Amino acid sequence: MTAPSESGPGTPSERPSGTPSRVPPGVPPGVPPGVPRRPKIAGVILAGGRSRRMGGGDKCLQPLRGEYLISRVIARAHSQVDALAINANGDPARFADFRLPVVADSVADFAGPLAGVLAGLDWAAEAAPDSVWLATFACDAPFFPHNLVIRLWAEAEEAGADLACARSRGRDHPVFGLWPLALRDALHRALVEDDIRKVDVFTARYELVQVEFPDLASPWGQVDPFFNANRPEDLAEAERILSP
Repeated sequence: MTAPSESGPGTPSERPSGTPSRVPPGVPPGVPPGVPRRPKIAGVILAGGRSRRMGGGDKCLQPLRGEYLISRVIARAHSQVDALAINANGDPARFADFRLPVVADSVADFAGPLAGVLAGLDWAAEAAPDSVWLATFACDAPFFPHNLVIRLWAEAEEAGADLACARSRGRDHPVFGLWPLALRDALHRALVEDDIRKVDVFTARYELVQVEFPDLASPWGQVDPFFNANRPEDLAEAERILSP
């Protein structure tokens, strides 16, 4: 299977047809005028779950139009961050072809996405110590926006928030988030000492900004940019969205 292309037949568009850009020349998309240049941001793709609804195994290694599902996630994430890793448990050799660091949960018993966030924060603190933020990406969402990270950071900066997460169609997507490395120790305590597992329970302790993203246009209609392939039928729907 090959690495994905960034565009092509059936690829959902980031901007509805006929909608002009309102971004001034020289300003990255999604950054309000006056917001300073962004700091270093590391990223981690969260692939540490059990994929029960996909029947077990690694759902991110399911094929999607001639590529692995995670290949499309890597292609969208890689250009948005300064360093990128995969959070996954078990034998890391199965991800060797992607040539990215693979970091396992440090909290045992599949403690959920917060454990993956912590693994990413620990990795970034060691491998990318000049990073101020960690961006997190779901491993099963092949259509998330190319300007996801810059918008999360810009709106967190503008609001003076501690954390940021994506939102679409009235729903929060906390797995697509921006986490300061400064919260690394606090997250470790929350997981180990307070036994917190739900993302929203942890983020409720801090100032969180939710950043709304519009639907993407595709030949088959409007697509939620955070559509995720949790089940075999979701993969089939992603195939349909990507078809010419």
